[in-house]
Amino acid sequence: MTPAELEPGYEQVFSVTDYYDGPLQRVADFQGEPHFYDRVFAVERDEYSDLFHLTPISHQTLELAIEDWAIFRRFELAFHTGKATIETHPALPQDRARHEELKVVLDAALRTDFDKCVTRIGIFETLGSQPLPRGVLRDLQVKWTMPDEE
Repeated sequence: MTPAELEPGYEQVFSVTDYYDGPLQRVADFQGEPHFYDRVFAVERDEYSDLFHLTPISHQTLELAIEDWAIFRRFELAFHTGKATIETHPALPQDRARHEELKVVLDAALRTDFDKCVTRIGIFETLGSQPLPRGVLRDLQVKWTMPDEE
């Protein structure tokens, strides 16, 4: 995906690690800079809200997150085409060691920092048409809006 493919007003989603009725966490641009996004759980409603905490991250962390996302995407494609089993989730055997290295770094770096984060509504959309097997997550784009704009 290139920024030229994005619809007006949308920004690039680099990775998604948790998904439940939409993306929950990982990395996307906000105002052109990489951020960790973390969907807010509405305890009073016992469900996820449309709000996300957005915490800035370094470009080095972004590069590691993109590398780890590529590892997962290779597994995901292999799994949904019958070339891998769920037992290897979330990485193919040849990628397992590197994924584990990245996981340690990313688990420490990708956290909501309430002193630095902003809260926005996230509207995630599929980017273009992508001929992928059923079950494989498509590339996404996101539009961030102020909570009072919705």
